[in-house]
Amino acid sequence: MIVIGLTGSIGMGKSTTALLFVDEGLLLYDADAEVRGLYAVGGAAVGPIEAAFPGVTRQGSVDRTLLSDRVLGNPDALSRLNGIVWPLMGAARKAFFERAEARKVEFVVLDIPLLLETGGERNVDVVVVVSAPADMQRERVLAREGMTQAKLDAILAAQMPDAEKRRRADFVIDTSLGLEPARRQVRELLAILRAGAGQAH
Repeated sequence: MIVIGLTGSIGMGKSTTALLFVDEGLLLYDADAEVRGLYAVGGAAVGPIEAAFPGVTRQGSVDRTLLSDRVLGNPDALSRLNGIVWPLMGAARKAFFERAEARKVEFVVLDIPLLLETGGERNVDVVVVVSAPADMQRERVLAREGMTQAKLDAILAAQMPDAEKRRRADFVIDTSLGLEPARRQVRELLAILRAGAGQAH
């Protein structure tokens, strides 16, 4: 089983690209979706986050806007938050791999926004970075509800620069040309990996 680590900075089209891999029949582990579950009512992260950052929960769930206001631009607070969330994510990831092993799948995709920032590339076989020009990235992100230039700048400051991510990638998916060209790139990438896997046997 080949483990593909999918990453990319905010606004690069990573979530859409992840679904293109699903369209090709791959199993997807979505780190963001798992975090949403941990932050929801009954989620394992709600109590510890409220204890660490009093006032960021509303009606039993973590209010992501309030939380991001507390941690963005504050490396110590972000580190404290990661110290709570990352260990909780391990169990679901383990279950995902057990499911993949049982199904004897050829590939799995781990959609992890901070894959390279956290050294997660050591745990995958292939690093795929989703990228687009900076002006397009900015336009996409600023079109999101509640997003401001200051907030975007703080998010980008906490992420590895796109150029460095591309430099570390085994493959780069360029999303600037639209959905179908991105789909073709995903199919080409999988064909290369299949050919490589065939040669390895």
